[in-house]
Amino acid sequence: MSFTHPVSRPALDGRELEYVTDAVSDGWISSQGPYVGRFEEAFAEWNGVAHGVACSSGTAALTLALRALGVGPGDEVIVPEFTMVASAWAVTYTGATPVFVDCGDDLNIDVSLIEERITPRTKALMPVHVYGRRCDMDAVMDLAHQYNLRVVEDSAEAHGVRPVGDIACFSLFANKIITSGEGGICLTDDPRLAGQLAHLRAMAFTRDHSFLHKKLAYNFRMTAMQAAVALAQVERLDEILAARREIEARYDAGLEDVPGITLMPPRDVLWMYDLRAERRDELRAHLADRGIETRLFFKPMSRQPGYLDPVWPSLNAHRFSEDGLYLPTHTGLTAADQEYVTAAVREFYAAGRAETSPLRKPDPREVEPQNLRKRKKERT
Repeated sequence: MSFTHPVSRPALDGRELEYVTDAVSDGWISSQGPYVGRFEEAFAEWNGVAHGVACSSGTAALTLALRALGVGPGDEVIVPEFTMVASAWAVTYTGATPVFVDCGDDLNIDVSLIEERITPRTKALMPVHVYGRRCDMDAVMDLAHQYNLRVVEDSAEAHGVRPVGDIACFSLFANKIITSGEGGICLTDDPRLAGQLAHLRAMAFTRDHSFLHKKLAYNFRMTAMQAAVALAQVERLDEILAARREIEARYDAGLEDVPGITLMPPRDVLWMYDLRAERRDELRAHLADRGIETRLFFKPMSRQPGYLDPVWPSLNAHRFSEDGLYLPTHTGLTAADQEYVTAAVREFYAAGRAETSPLRKPDPREVEPQNLRKRKKERT
């Protein structure tokens, strides 16, 4: 189905074409091109972090981070129940086991439940800043200090949330706050970790490029053309975040009093505008008929076939997944676009009330007192 109002659309109205054209013209289109280093430096500097290591995807970034921290078979990593499955997959790729913790009302990992899931095999914590809401990193870092654990922040949806863990991992997929089409990046203040990330990203070549590979590594490199796009995006990151704050405020104002809609807590940065909706699937069909695309919330990790656990129906993560969706969210949205979307949501719930109210049969317990009152009034 083609949507006139898609959920996401990249904003490529900076210097993206100029930089890509420059990379192609110079012939430096592989991962050896200068734009990779320029992007890494620019994004690290924006975040106030010493080192950036670009790679081929957000999933690759998480996998590299775990490997660089020594996570492997026999280890456990604490992962939220409410997240995109790539968070758990990255753990599985290393041979370690993801251990899931339910979410709170803000959809982020419930930090009060983490400690009871820590075992002697726990090696790392992986908080996820879901939909742009910053996880309670003070509590996470306190637990990491107390139990001597490493922290990998899954910041795939949270460009603009400043890193505090050992390594923060960002996605640069086309629907993210900033993009390179496909891509990711790890940020760290530790030079040794940065070196290990870069080493693992590029097939663990030795310095003399002798084709003697001493460890299992990956071809997770980012091309110069992708980095050229990403660099142009970083140059506009402040502008992009400001535009998204306005989008969030307009949706809040347009939907705050709609019966059937539950607004979610504010976001530190806006990736997607998420909400909870009664008769969600009917609402989605109504919006789709009007050219408005929506997406569902994540499903619990314990409901995923690869991690199936019968506990999943009792989870908060499941409860939210049953009625949650997000609306079109990208910097190309105009105020008129958002008014159209919110009007369509209002139309759906107004029509629902109009359709159901005439069909409601009076309760005799409500009618009888009214009749009695009427007769008493006639007698007086």
